[in-house]
Amino acid sequence: MEKNTIDAKTAEIENNEMKWVHDSSVDYKGRVPLRDSTGSWKTSLFIIVFEFSERLSYFGVATSLVLYLTKIIHQDLKMAAKNVNYWIGVTTLMPLLGGFIADAYFSRYITIIISSIVYLMFLMKIQGLVLLSLSWFLPALRPCDHHNINNTCTKARRVHEVVFFIAMYLISFGTGGHKPSLQSFGADQFDDDHVSERRKKMSFFNWWSCGVCSGVILGVTLIVYVQDHVNWGVADIILIGVMAFSLIIFLLGRKSYRYRVPSGSPLTPMFQVLVAAISKRKLPYPSNPSELYEASNFQSCNGRFLCHTEKLKFLDKAAILESDDDGNIAKKQSPWKLATVTKVEEVKLIINMIPIWVFTLPFGICMAQTTTFFIKQGAIMDRKISNNFEIPPASIFALTATGMILSVAIYDQILVPLLKKLTANERGMNILQRIGTGMLFSIISMVVAALVERKRLKMVHLKMNVSWLVPQFLIVGFGDGFTLVGLQEYFYDQVPDSMRSLGIALYLSVIGAGSFLSSLIITIVDHVTSKIGKSWFGKDLNNSRLDKFYWMLAVMTTLNLFLFVFFARQYSYKNVQKVVV
Repeated sequence: MEKNTIDAKTAEIENNEMKWVHDSSVDYKGRVPLRDSTGSWKTSLFIIVFEFSERLSYFGVATSLVLYLTKIIHQDLKMAAKNVNYWIGVTTLMPLLGGFIADAYFSRYITIIISSIVYLMFLMKIQGLVLLSLSWFLPALRPCDHHNINNTCTKARRVHEVVFFIAMYLISFGTGGHKPSLQSFGADQFDDDHVSERRKKMSFFNWWSCGVCSGVILGVTLIVYVQDHVNWGVADIILIGVMAFSLIIFLLGRKSYRYRVPSGSPLTPMFQVLVAAISKRKLPYPSNPSELYEASNFQSCNGRFLCHTEKLKFLDKAAILESDDDGNIAKKQSPWKLATVTKVEEVKLIINMIPIWVFTLPFGICMAQTTTFFIKQGAIMDRKISNNFEIPPASIFALTATGMILSVAIYDQILVPLLKKLTANERGMNILQRIGTGMLFSIISMVVAALVERKRLKMVHLKMNVSWLVPQFLIVGFGDGFTLVGLQEYFYDQVPDSMRSLGIALYLSVIGAGSFLSSLIITIVDHVTSKIGKSWFGKDLNNSRLDKFYWMLAVMTTLNLFLFVFFARQYSYKNVQKVVV
């Protein structure tokens, strides 16, 4: 009888503990969050809706850039590609700064609010959109005075070019805080230490991407249609309205969100570990890793201890306890002289990520082709659906988003349940396997693109139908569903808990660095091929050899995939010591 009473009391205590979220998050009043009334899918939907509108806005603006370069100032092939790559590169690298500020000082929620206000209050985002609108509505800023018989500019005014590009880069700067903070804030709504919520978080990244792709599809179809058939000013006003409305929706969820309190610069503990390890470099390793120093409570490490690993053992010296002059072991030392095992392991995590980041860059280079050369190909092909309607070139990109939605849905609903039974892995396949699978799709997309472009060049006197581009766009989308979503999950999950906004920024930086590298490769290839014969990048596509460029990318990405697999097989995933409830 007494044993049953003890068991009942124990069960009651456990049930009460389950009611609360003990992952170092807080509710809107700074208290421990109540599980049933905060977080999980009920709050993530607010966040996904907000990201949907941001993607709609982003791709609406991105298509403005593509159309501007091709229709207004008539840049040649390689220069237009470079300008698009530069803008995408800046836009996807700025989150490194925004993510750092969010993690270290403002918190993710506050950073989202500030960056959204920057969007809408004439500082960054809306200032850029208003400048875009004014450049069409104000006669002095209109692109040109003279049009040819096709109603396109013969030569754009210099002042319009300056205003346009200032507006575009103000938008890039304004997205720096929004992009990394919003996605990491959405993932924060799920408790890693709760079995059910942890499984939901794995699906969160999939359905987040579906929301993003839905915004992309509307951005490159509806907004592009307004840009083509009304004018860009009206399209930009629509984007402003959508962003304002979605911000209101996001704010409605304030009381039910789970928040993370910033803990200062996440880089400082890393430098402390390095300094401590170097200063103790002559000390012998302890005979047992358990002799290394670790904090005595969960609060010291935000509730999560990391298990010791054998890799990069030099860093372990930062956690060696030293005796004072009297032979006593002093555990209260400066963090620049003594680090915990968890802090040491966090530094190891970041170092282990470096080769993974490097060997995903060729995937980013392949991605850059979809918003540059792929769109250019579509622009000179037959896009007529009927006598009265022609598909805008930028709208073809909707196929990539469609492919990604299909890929994510198939993966989440079919592959994961099937692979769970085969591998006993709750993810179905591990994160790096998912990333590698998508990289294989990127190789296939470059091969298909090369074959299609070669065929187009052979029948250049005819106008090939744009439907020939459908396979390469869809294959890219399928690859994105594996690699992009995998990168999001990888960089969020594997960075130290205090760096999760910065982790999402690292994922975005793969795209940004890939765009810059694409521009660099175009410059190098143009220079080399010009020296040995005719450049692969002529004034237009018909005088270019993009098929050879695509083959080169396919070979380069294939060789890179072998290196990626090699390092992925050596990779050690984050191993959290805390007991899961």
